[in-house]
Amino acid sequence: MNVSVVGSGYVGTTVAACLADLGHDVVAIDIDQDVVDSINAGEPPLHEPGLDELIETHVGSRLRATTDYDAVLDTELTMLAIQTPSREDGSIDASAIEAAAGMLGETLVAKDDYHLAVVKSTVIPDTIEDRLVPAIEQGAGKTDGQEIGVAVNPEFQREGTAIEDFMDPDRVVLGTDGDERALARLRELYEPLVGESVPVVETGRREASMIKYASNVFLASKISLINELGNVCKEYGVDAYEVADAMGLDDRIGAKFLRSGVGWGGSCFSKDTDALRAAARKRGYEPELLDAVVGVNDRQPRRLLELLDRHVDVTDRRVAVLGLAFKPGTDDIRGTRAAPVIEGLAERGASVAAYDPTRASEAMAERYPEVEYTDSAATALEEAAGAAVVTDWPEFADLDGEFDAMAEPVVVDGRRIVQPREGITYEGLTW
Repeated sequence: MNVSVVGSGYVGTTVAACLADLGHDVVAIDIDQDVVDSINAGEPPLHEPGLDELIETHVGSRLRATTDYDAVLDTELTMLAIQTPSREDGSIDASAIEAAAGMLGETLVAKDDYHLAVVKSTVIPDTIEDRLVPAIEQGAGKTDGQEIGVAVNPEFQREGTAIEDFMDPDRVVLGTDGDERALARLRELYEPLVGESVPVVETGRREASMIKYASNVFLASKISLINELGNVCKEYGVDAYEVADAMGLDDRIGAKFLRSGVGWGGSCFSKDTDALRAAARKRGYEPELLDAVVGVNDRQPRRLLELLDRHVDVTDRRVAVLGLAFKPGTDDIRGTRAAPVIEGLAERGASVAAYDPTRASEAMAERYPEVEYTDSAATALEEAAGAAVVTDWPEFADLDGEFDAMAEPVVVDGRRIVQPREGITYEGLTW
């Protein structure tokens, strides 16, 4: 198929590259000329394992990028992969995707045959009918919407494993409200991907939107629950990981997302949980459990710092923060638990030395310029009175002699990645 993807951020770029790898001809459309130039040069504009190989393989043949919206005219289907950031009250800001939908409608005035607009962005269910469909139809000067279909196809890609998640999905969700042409086109799009082992959920657009929110909020809740249980375990001297291993053997619970620690970050869990809380309140429902999910997550970095306080006064002392990306395998600092840890250390009067093996350090330097960003974990640990481990990068499991260079070898591990040994004071956050 000929496919256009509007928005070359994290989702748009990975989806465009994966669709090209499935054999489709894909054009990525973005307003940022630097991003477009990067893709056309075969270089991904973001860090994601495997993405560089896909772009390098397909750019110039099945994949290209442009700032020209008219490129959609040569395609059968347009995916809208525009960010929907959080407002101060937690609700989503859909203005950017609404503007993109309007531009798509205006561009499609020049096209006579049926075109399918696919909402890939995460939006609250009423956003489709109340804002996006009207924006497309008004842009196109249409009132019946018969020649422009609108579908919802949420993504379920995790940063660090986005390519694998796309190519080997747990399910594919197609929200079409019974539009047979839209459904046929989406089935064709995913035909090279789905087989007998991949469930395809064909549902309504509102249901498809909510499936994305419900999935992410459930996982965020599961992490906060295991963190709450881990906190209680810690108070009783119980290893929460041994407890979780046994819990995970129960097929009603499952072993995934039972690693307790300093909490979840990233853009999706935070944004989607806040958006669903705000949406519930808009309809007069108080989401008390979801409020507690967020409360537990916000508390975990403070508990890490309280454990550090038990062993050392960090005032006017150097403290190492290991890991700045919100998870290994990415350089994304959105929602990173390192942020509240750094802020808490600053409040205590500490001097922070931070290390991350990716470009996350560059992004964090814009937010916290007073922090010393080092080129290795060993340098960050030199003469430090304590260390807070925030991201479970594999290289942190190999640290050993590096701790000997600390002024006071106090290590508080928020991810169970450092190996305890003689010569260091080791505290696990929930074990």
